[in-house]
Amino acid sequence: MRIGLVCPYRWDVPGGVQYHVRDLAETLRGMDHHVEVLTPAEREEFLPEHVTFSGRAVPVPYNGSMAGVQFGLVSAARARRWLREGHFDVVHVHEPASVSLSLLVCMIARGPIVATFHAATTRSKVLAALGPWARPWLERINGRIAVSDFARRVQVEHLGGDAVVIPNGVHVPAFATGPSLPGHRRGAQAPTIGFLGRYDEPRKGLPVLLDAMRSVVADHPTVQLLVAGRGDPDELEALVGEDLRPHVTLLGELTEADKTAFLRSVDVYCAPNLMGESFGVVLVEAMAAGAPVVASDLDAFTRVLEDGAAGLLVRRGDPADLATGLSALLADPDRRAGLSAVGARVAAGYDWSVVARRILAVYETVALPGGGAVTASTDENGALLGPTPSAQRDDATSGPFRRRVRR
Repeated sequence: MRIGLVCPYRWDVPGGVQYHVRDLAETLRGMDHHVEVLTPAEREEFLPEHVTFSGRAVPVPYNGSMAGVQFGLVSAARARRWLREGHFDVVHVHEPASVSLSLLVCMIARGPIVATFHAATTRSKVLAALGPWARPWLERINGRIAVSDFARRVQVEHLGGDAVVIPNGVHVPAFATGPSLPGHRRGAQAPTIGFLGRYDEPRKGLPVLLDAMRSVVADHPTVQLLVAGRGDPDELEALVGEDLRPHVTLLGELTEADKTAFLRSVDVYCAPNLMGESFGVVLVEAMAAGAPVVASDLDAFTRVLEDGAAGLLVRRGDPADLATGLSALLADPDRRAGLSAVGARVAAGYDWSVVARRILAVYETVALPGGGAVTASTDENGALLGPTPSAQRDDATSGPFRRRVRR
């Protein structure tokens, strides 16, 4: 099958959507499918051969963080050429419910379109304003996927229609075996707690974890908190304070190899996030690496941790409850071992080998006999001037997939 993937965010900036598109492309190519990607980036020359540069993106605030998005006539021309030259059986856009490259492709493409919705924000002014204007274009989507029940609910409430839930994937074997970080080893005399994320984003909850650490240190005087991710080190120093400084190590941004080693090194992985999480792929990665998880009780995290069977859930934004959970888990090696065993079983269901086949089933449902059906509109400017009557749709919903005959 010839598959075109569209990533709306900068390829060269770490992010959940970018990783999802990259790993999906890699997995499908490994299954002998022809896959090409269209994406913005800062530098075209650093893109892999199968990735096409659509131009540079502009950073805008979205879903509690900054997202680099792209929209306009130049991007439309590049997208149109990519579609015409790709001869795709299906085009798969990601996060089309924003003014972005993905929405642009929905406006231009003619043929089978699949979309994945990642965002989880129930009070989005952008979605509320964009929905009525964008709906004619989004109605061209033939198969809709949401990465979680929460993301599906947001899509249904703001944009109408329905979606089948297919979670993010993880390369489970890559996390399950391999070295630890130099100088850090799970089960050492000094227990370690891990945090991974953009620590200067309030929604990631690091200040809540730091407040909790003061009580954890009182119960476990040798405990260490390893903080990995992007952010301003000076801001983190100010948050840590003198009392916690001996117990906090800033690792900075990690490579993929170092991230997997980091997750294999910690005794407990902590996700104190406050909002805006549609899935929680890092929880799956931690479980795949054998780390027991303590996480806030967000809807998405609760689902991934199977209502607490695969990890410890604590009240969101409550440092005292978080401290109690962390201290109790650090003091109970048998419980940590039990959570690790359940977590490994749960993580196996999210392996890309499983997830990619579910996505392929959606492709096969909407693809037309004979293949190569996707092309681009012939109107060079009309797609950006306003809605036109929507094409007849084939919908892949949470019920049984069905193909409607085009007349």
